[in-house]
Amino acid sequence: MRFLHTSDWHLGRGLHRVPLIEAQRVFLDHLVETARQHEVDAVLVAGDIYDRAVPPLAAVELFDRVLRQLAGAEIPAVMISGNHDSARRLGVGAGLMDGAGVHLRTDPEECATPVLLRDAHGEVAVYGLPYLEPQLVREQFAVETARHSAVLGAAMRRVREDLARRPAGTRAVVLAHAFVTGGATSDSERDITAGGAASVPAALFDGVHYAALGHLHGCQTLTERVRYSGSPLAYSFSEAGHRKSMWLIDLDAAGEVRGERVDCPVPRPLARITGRLEDLLADPSLERHREHWVEATLTDPARPPEPMARLSARFPHLLALAFAPEQAAREGRRSYAERLRGRDDQRIAEDFIAHVRTGQAPDAQERAELRRALEAARVGERDA
Repeated sequence: MRFLHTSDWHLGRGLHRVPLIEAQRVFLDHLVETARQHEVDAVLVAGDIYDRAVPPLAAVELFDRVLRQLAGAEIPAVMISGNHDSARRLGVGAGLMDGAGVHLRTDPEECATPVLLRDAHGEVAVYGLPYLEPQLVREQFAVETARHSAVLGAAMRRVREDLARRPAGTRAVVLAHAFVTGGATSDSERDITAGGAASVPAALFDGVHYAALGHLHGCQTLTERVRYSGSPLAYSFSEAGHRKSMWLIDLDAAGEVRGERVDCPVPRPLARITGRLEDLLADPSLERHREHWVEATLTDPARPPEPMARLSARFPHLLALAFAPEQAAREGRRSYAERLRGRDDQRIAEDFIAHVRTGQAPDAQERAELRRALEAARVGERDA
C-alpha cells in the first residue's frame, strides 16, 4: 500500500510580513497532483492543518478546496488535529466527510477506531491520534501524571489492543502529533512543554508498521518506521537549510517500509547573512541571495545609519534585521567579574551606556554628568 505523508501545513501563516496563502495553494495543488501521479492509496496529514484555532477565511477556503480535490480524485485522506488546531472546530462535519473518503480524527476517544483500507495483501488499519494535551485528557485516559508520554502511551495501548483483535497479518499505521525524542527542532514550532514533559520516546510506537508524525518542521527519519514529514514551507529563518518535502511511503505485504522524499515547491529560498554592513553591501559572493528572502545580522560595533534601507537596496526581499555587535560577542565570552576587573565606577557606567546604545559611548557632557552624579552618590554615602 502506498501513502503520501505530510503535516504542518499551517494554513493562514506568513513569514514575517509576507503572506504565504498563495504559496500554500501552490503546495496543495502539488500534493494532489503528486497523489494522482504516484497513485497513492491514501494521503496522511499529521496535524497542524491550520496555524491557529480560529483561522482566517482564506485558510478555511483553501482547506475546503483541497478536500474537494482529493474527494474528486477518489483519494482517501486521514487527517488529525495538531496543537495549533482547534480540534472541535476542525472536526465539525467529520461524520459526513467519512462518506467522501476524508477521515478527520480530532476526538481522543476515536484513537482506537481505525480507518480500514484494503489492498491485494489484505487490510491496513490507519489509526489517527490527534494532539493530546495532557491536562485535558489525563482523566479520559486514566493516567496518573499529566505528561505527554503518559497520555500518548495510553492511546497507543488502546491501538495495540484493537489491533490484537483484528485478523493476523493486519498491517497498522499511526498518525500522531508530538515531539519524539531525537527529533531536531526549529524556531517556528510552538512549545508544547506547558502540558508536561514535551518529549516522548520513539519506542511508544512499537507494534505498528509505520508512524506518520507531525509537529517538527524538518523532514527527518527517527527509525525506518517512525518519520516526520516536516512542514511543506519554511515558516522561520531557522529553516533556511531545510529541504521541504513529503514522504512517499510503500508498505509491503509483510509491513516492511520503503520511503522516498518528494520535494515541495519553493516560493522563494531563504538566506541568513552575517557581517558588518559595508561588507554585506560589497561582498560579491552574496549576489546569489539577491532574490531570496533574507535575514541579516549586523556585527558592526555601533549601529550604522539606515541599515534596513541600505540593505534593502541590494536585497529587495530583506525581511529581518538583527544586531550582534562584535565587541558584545567578545565581551559575552568573559565572565561579568572579568569584564569589571580594573574599572572604576565612572568607566563601568560609561561602558554600560555604550552597551545599551549598541556601541555609542557617552560624549563629554554626558561623562561630566555621570562624574557629578557618582560624586554626589559618594558624598551621600559618607553623610548617611
